[in-house]
Amino acid sequence: MSAQDTNAFKNMSETSHIEQPEFSAIIACYYEEKSIDEFYTRLSGALNDLGRTYEIVFVNDGSTDKTFEKLKMIYDKDPHVTTIIDLFKNAGQAAAITAGIRHANGKNFVLLDSDLQLDPAELPLLVKEFDKGFDIVSGYRKNRKDSIFRIIPSKIANLIMRKVSESNFTDFGCTFKIINGKLVRGFDFGPYKPLHPANLIARAQRCAEAPVTHHRRKYGESGWTFKKLFAYNMDNIICLSQRPFQIIGVSCFFFALLFVFRIVLSVVFDFSVLTEITQGLLLNAVIISLLTIVSVLCLIGEFVIRNFVYLQKYPAYIIREILRKPLDGGK
Repeated sequence: MSAQDTNAFKNMSETSHIEQPEFSAIIACYYEEKSIDEFYTRLSGALNDLGRTYEIVFVNDGSTDKTFEKLKMIYDKDPHVTTIIDLFKNAGQAAAITAGIRHANGKNFVLLDSDLQLDPAELPLLVKEFDKGFDIVSGYRKNRKDSIFRIIPSKIANLIMRKVSESNFTDFGCTFKIINGKLVRGFDFGPYKPLHPANLIARAQRCAEAPVTHHRRKYGESGWTFKKLFAYNMDNIICLSQRPFQIIGVSCFFFALLFVFRIVLSVVFDFSVLTEITQGLLLNAVIISLLTIVSVLCLIGEFVIRNFVYLQKYPAYIIREILRKPLDGGK
């Protein structure tokens, strides 16, 4: 663990003796020099309207434009912006949010991107649900404004996530969330253990979703590529340990029984008329079995490699610069 993260962990433990802000807004930024000012104005307005104590933590996820310079100006003028972090390289949304959480002091976390596709002004809708006693309240994007090449993979990923996390969430990929701080800190996320939303959802009993408006990207292009989306979803699936393997195992067993039953019927009742169909089914069974074996081996390989990386202590992110203000309760 880095010295910065050790100090962050110490600071979090010390907040029990100091009044904590009720909310820590953790904002990941990636090439947002054109949108960050407008985003900050909307976010700070929404947080002020809540009438609760809060702090804002911005994380520049390796942007090389003027994003961090603009964050410094915001940091200088607003006492509620208690921390800004600059990462050496683009580490991805999960790692950037993890860096922010490690250096935040609030009782609960508000997570959000700064690209304005999700409007911070809708924060009260999530807070209203959160106040009902939920541990996690996540937005779900109604009428998404992304391309079909983003929407279809997202729907497939959401279906898989629902199965492996044993939850009925509609939209796992929506960043807009409020999460109980005790739940998050219970995992001790950090540079060697990035936050995985699916893991939190799978371990929380009281979860809810609230509809949020999704807008077309106003500035620039999305940093999400197919490769990043695939890696992000694999991380979420693998973090749930044996569950994906259990699902695949049960599915394989079911298909095996189905084909065995079909063959038994053919032998016992001498379905000679269906010989060609049965042979076709057997061929399909062989193909399905091979594909299943390859899929399982790929998952096992992915699982082993990622655990190897974890044991080698390769950090998911490294902080280049961090600016922090003394904790004052977010008033």
